[in-house]
Amino acid sequence: MSQPTILAFDTSAAHCAAALLHDGSVTIQIDEMAKGQAEHLIPMLERLLAQAGLSWGDLDGIGVGIGPGNFTGIRISVSAARGLALGLGVTAVGVSTLDALSLGLNNAIACLAAPRGRAYIQADGVAALCALTADEMPPYQARSEPVLVGDAADSVAALLPLQVVAPKFPVIEAIARLAAARLHSTTAAPAPLYLREADAAPPRDAPPVILP
Repeated sequence: MSQPTILAFDTSAAHCAAALLHDGSVTIQIDEMAKGQAEHLIPMLERLLAQAGLSWGDLDGIGVGIGPGNFTGIRISVSAARGLALGLGVTAVGVSTLDALSLGLNNAIACLAAPRGRAYIQADGVAALCALTADEMPPYQARSEPVLVGDAADSVAALLPLQVVAPKFPVIEAIARLAAARLHSTTAAPAPLYLREADAAPPRDAPPVILP
């Protein structure tokens, strides 16, 4: 069976990142930017497809980063993925950054920096927002030679005597590869993974509803 063609993207941090998985190879583009992802995303995806000689109709599925990370950035990508999937008649697969960091690593504890001196930590597939204190670290005694990965790994390593390793893949490439692997088993539409409270006060008007 031929490998699916997947277009993946992520705006959960200060970037607009995209990866095209086609014929088993991955093309990546990452544009660093603190704002403006909503306007930048679709033209960026169109350029990536055009460079590969592909069109929207050649896609078998969409991969999207669902966080955790910036609230607004996550909603930009998730909304775009759901709209594209609906319009193209393909499946959109949501992939967490923590899963992406762990791809290809054995017994990885994914550690992603969070605001206010905290970290998003995932061990054994369970993610949580933790203060960087010894009593909030996830249990790991039963794990076989666990390793720490992610941009908060060094901070966690100061509390846990574990080895820090680099991700096996760039996060956006891992999102594309995981989306391809999960394409035929995914039944739910992508939804944001927040794990923390909003930084800003809630608006007076009710937010738009993401339909199931």
